Amino acid sequence: MNVTYAAVALLGTAALTACGNQPGSGQVGGDVQVADTRWVPEKVTVDGKDIPLPEEAHNAHVTFKPGAAKPGEGGGQSGGSVGCNSIGADVEVEGDLVRVSDLASTEMGCPGPVQDFEERFTSIFHGDLKAKVTEPEGKPKTLTLTSDNGDSITLRSEAAPPLKGTKWTVDALTGKGAEGTAESLPKAARGRAYLVLSKDGTVRGSLGCNTFSGKATVKDGAQGTIEFGRLATTRKLCSAPVMRTENAIKEILDGKVAYEKEHDVLTLTADSGKGLTTRAEEEE
Repeated sequence: MNVTYAAVALLGTAALTACGNQPGSGQVGGDVQVADTRWVPEKVTVDGKDIPLPEEAHNAHVTFKPGAAKPGEGGGQSGGSVGCNSIGADVEVEGDLVRVSDLASTEMGCPGPVQDFEERFTSIFHGDLKAKVTEPEGKPKTLTLTSDNGDSITLRSEAAPPLKGTKWTVDALTGKGAEGTAESLPKAARGRAYLVLSKDGTVRGSLGCNTFSGKATVKDGAQGTIEFGRLATTRKLCSAPVMRTENAIKEILDGKVAYEKEHDVLTLTADSGKGLTTRAEEEE
């Protein structure tokens, strides 16, 4: 059976350019099971030499989702990363063979080790690749993609972070409606604004300069919601751009908001249509 997927990595704003049923095998009905899993590159092996994913790589992952690229669009449903640039490709799965075509990538300049890793990754991630999935007991699954010349990519599965107890760092503020534009945070607030939802029904975090705490009631379901109580904040004097951002975040974290969680990305949307996007990070 042939199954077509769009292989994806982190969605970037830059334009993409074309460039057996055995235990532990991860196979069902003859086709290797690679879809609906987030795969994080661990290493590429070229001419017998292992090159691990550099520490400087950010949010590196590849996922395989049903559906091919629309006519005239390159790289399928792009939405993932090899550590810096976004990549995408159409992928067909047949037995233990993964066939990669229509590979596309953004063209941002990246730190040296990351750039080198990406180039080696994409030099392998095309054409016919032999796929093997292993699932050691108590450990993440491993996917190995091997080309005809023996070069390979090794990836591991990554579980989604929980909604509660995770540090969600604010990436951008979003406007009203589906066509609303995303606005990045001022430089002084980037990486500083975040929230942590606790199991005891409280929330804490930072607006970018001032910290806050309060109550937050999470209701799961088809349309998940979080109801924020009145937030208590510190009252430090911050720069004007940061203060505007803080006020915008407070306006969103007020009352009942809808939430949508896709792996390590959490989006909150208020009744006004305004919202914010966040990504999961480990607390220092």
